[in-house]
Amino acid sequence: MDPVHALQDALPTPFWLDAPDRPRPLPALTGPTRCDLLVVGGGYAGLWTALIAKERDPSLDVVLVEGHEVGWAASGRNGGFCEASLTHGLGNGHQRWPGELTRLERLGAENLQAIEDTLTRHRIDCDWRRSGSMTVATEPHQLDELREYAALAARHGTGLTLLDTDAVRAEIDSPTFLGAAWDRDGVAMVDPARLAWGLKRACLDLGVRIHENTRALSLAESGSGVAVRTAYGRVLARRVALATNAFPSLLRRHRPYTVPVYDYALMTEPLTDEQLAAVGWRNRQGFADSANRFHYVRLSADNRILWGGFDAVYHYRGRVRAEHDQRPQTFATLARHFARTFPQLEGVRFTHAWGGAIDTCTRFSAFFDLSHHGRVAYTAGFTGLGVGATRFGAEVMLDLLAGTPTERTGLEMVRRKPLPFPPEPMRWAGIGLTKWSLARADERAGHRNLWLRSLDRLGLGFDS
Repeated sequence: MDPVHALQDALPTPFWLDAPDRPRPLPALTGPTRCDLLVVGGGYAGLWTALIAKERDPSLDVVLVEGHEVGWAASGRNGGFCEASLTHGLGNGHQRWPGELTRLERLGAENLQAIEDTLTRHRIDCDWRRSGSMTVATEPHQLDELREYAALAARHGTGLTLLDTDAVRAEIDSPTFLGAAWDRDGVAMVDPARLAWGLKRACLDLGVRIHENTRALSLAESGSGVAVRTAYGRVLARRVALATNAFPSLLRRHRPYTVPVYDYALMTEPLTDEQLAAVGWRNRQGFADSANRFHYVRLSADNRILWGGFDAVYHYRGRVRAEHDQRPQTFATLARHFARTFPQLEGVRFTHAWGGAIDTCTRFSAFFDLSHHGRVAYTAGFTGLGVGATRFGAEVMLDLLAGTPTERTGLEMVRRKPLPFPPEPMRWAGIGLTKWSLARADERAGHRNLWLRSLDRLGLGFDS
């Protein structure tokens, strides 16, 4: 039977957001208000910024505005891999900041632990599990790449466990698995929506004023502060932190640095005990395969399998629209790949199928900036690895707004921005050619063609 039949009952909505106890939205902002710090955006980056600002200085008056509901976009529909990496993987970090990589790895580990400590301190229940994640080889040439990856990690203070075919299949049993590198401590699994909702509650407990369904429309200097106009009101703030990520920035000069790329995922029905035993997976770690067009996979709290990735879809002119959240041809591809990876799970159905926009930049990891004479800070470009790195981004924004140098603000990663994307139609053509070339490399034992090698020389190569 065609595995696509497993999609017949799948709801077109993100699994994590489909929860009966989902919190009700808070009232919109109506009328004028003033504050010390205005945070624009109610995803992880904005929530962490508001929370850390209040923890640093409880007397600070902080307002957060969100155009829809807290956590409804990328923060509520991702795979729930909370990684220590700040650089979108060790390889990407080594390519761009080799001299800082050991420090970046340490800061990333500290950031991941700080997230865990925050969850404990604020009693946030989001199914946090420090189970790690495996990078799995499914082609012979990827085994050498995993050994090189493990050696690079060891040089920068990160320990990975290499697994041969028997060892990896003892962890998660798939006939496609040839080996793996297991990061046992640097990745946690989390329910992404409950993380966002928990951060929202923690912010409210500390006195942050949150207004949902309040889209920020414009930003301008006003006296010694910054005025942000919304649909029904106006906020006059001493400082502003912009955390809009995949959505168009209020600062037009920043818009060429990111494009929205759509990613898709499926969620199965809960596995029975027999089905789970057929796969193994006793340690509940996540995994991703080693291809350029990779899948990311994990278990949920109720033993469903999330199966996502592979396709990354850019739409001409980079518009973020709700109709892009559904892509049947990608869901069909994912269903067939799932059946090939886990043939012992034939007959398992998918209950949810969804997609969402990822804020992507040319260096595949976050960048930062200040504007309006140091009164406005900005971060974006997390490229799908923002569950953990957004907390670091929040700290950088607050450091920059405070104007006091820190170890974070001294990083080359923070001081320099990536190359912007070219205008259309060159942007669309370049992204399309890169996607085609990456697919070809997967089909040709990892061989990178002239286009990819040229991007590598320009510092634009994809290596994560």
